Amino acid sequence: MKVLVTGGAGFIGSNLIERLLSTEPNIEIVNLDSVNDYYDVSIKEYRLNRLEQIAKLHNDCKYTFVKGNLADKALIDKLFNEYNFDIVVNLAAQAGVRYSITNPDAYIESNIIGFYNILEACRHSYDNGKEGVKHLVYASSSSVYGNNEKVPYSTDDKVDNPISLYAATKKSNELFAHCYSKLYNIPSTGLRFFTVYGPAGRPDMAYFGFTNKLIKGEKIQIFNYGNCKRDFTYVDDIVEGVQRVMHKAPERKIGEDGLPVPPYAVYNIGNSNPENLLDFVQILQEELVRANVLPSDYDFDAHKELVPMQAGDVPVTFADTTALERDFCFKPSTSLREGLRKFAEWYKEFYK
Repeated sequence: MKVLVTGGAGFIGSNLIERLLSTEPNIEIVNLDSVNDYYDVSIKEYRLNRLEQIAKLHNDCKYTFVKGNLADKALIDKLFNEYNFDIVVNLAAQAGVRYSITNPDAYIESNIIGFYNILEACRHSYDNGKEGVKHLVYASSSSVYGNNEKVPYSTDDKVDNPISLYAATKKSNELFAHCYSKLYNIPSTGLRFFTVYGPAGRPDMAYFGFTNKLIKGEKIQIFNYGNCKRDFTYVDDIVEGVQRVMHKAPERKIGEDGLPVPPYAVYNIGNSNPENLLDFVQILQEELVRANVLPSDYDFDAHKELVPMQAGDVPVTFADTTALERDFCFKPSTSLREGLRKFAEWYKEFYK
């Protein structure tokens, strides 16, 4: 099985590749990532070095890292022609709601142009009678739900009112994928991830950013005066969901009109247990003390500030995972305390 994973130096991508190398015999993985400096490159290098070490332990697998940009169409086409991928997992994207307000160009380049290049390459993988890509799996986001007042969020809900450019690009990905699935019979599955966290995660995420600020003695800002809820999902649960989805592509069918019925699906992957931000901060500080990242007498109250909601944010995220459970017999289950404990232990080790 030949698999392209884009964004493999990223948080979810690197964890997915690690799992695939460790559990899928005779797999060949190409990891494409630009290794940009949106956040601390040393963390991306740590992930890549870890993957190289793991690949050496599995002689039956092949692993190749390619440094490059999704927006480089010539590079994408070259990789598809050279490797004839069976499965494509597109996780590369410019992430972050707030950053999309200050640097929109990065989102158009990666999330729109880059994803278009992937779709075009999948389309042409069938040229000249070739079997081509059997399944395109791509990252969407819970951000597409915007200010949806109905909870939990279901993939049956209407999501036509994004409140950030990031969310708009992710919804666009779903629309593009549906179009290409219909026109070219490309099996595709979009995955709406809900607030992913864990060891070696993204420093721009709250749990990581809070830790960095507390270490420096700076104040952490808790938005909407603490009246936010997030469906925190541990990265191992996300990765297991992705792996299961990879192996079960939507079925190709021909409709009554003689044309393909789009082999297309979208799923939520979330913990289905939203946590209040104040409770989340309480657990985080307890686990940071337990891991000796912070001293037991640290004055947390002096380092917390309740502030209004920021533009682009939503008050609650809450995943309805009924479809995921039905089709893949899987439901994320890692508790927030267990996940934050693993993060705190990793943080202590990485920054010691």
